[in-house]
Formats: sequence, structure tokens, C-alpha cells
Amino acid sequence: MDKRKIIVADIEDNCDTPLAELVHIACQFKSRIMLKTGSKEFNAKSIMGLMVMNLERGMAVEIEAEGGDEAEAALAVEKFLEGRYGKQE
Repeated sequence: MDKRKIIVADIEDNCDTPLAELVHIACQFKSRIMLKTGSKEFNAKSIMGLMVMNLERGMAVEIEAEGGDEAEAALAVEKFLEGRYGKQE
């Protein structure tokens, strides 16, 4: 299991439909990807779940990925939520 704690950046600056983009990224992986905040957890592959989660800048989120490609999945979600997805490092 790959777990990462991050602070959400202003993801709306990166694309017009950030939740749809996040689901698209998460669905590229076979691993189960959950986003946790407080005592609640949400499936990163569910647009409805992410809408309920109401991701916003400055929110502390734990990414938890489990499966054969968990490290890659967690890193991709982390990069997106931190505003670094698709950018060269």
C-alpha cells in the first residue's frame, strides 16, 4: 500500500474540469485509489464521490493506493492535486 499526505493546490488553475481530469487520471491505473480527509474517504475513480469531497485549495488529503501499480497511481494523483501534473521536474 502506498500512502502520501499532501496539501491540495489550486487545481482549477490547471484545467477547466479538474474533478473529471482527476477521475480520468485515476482510471488509468488498476490500483484502488482512495482520498481521505478527516474520517471520510472517497474513491478517486468516482466523480460523484469527488464532488461530495469538495476538494479545495489548502485541504489536507491522504492518498492511499493499493494494487500492482500503486506507486505510479499515488504519484500521478499527488502530482495532479499539487498542481504539478504534466509539468517537467
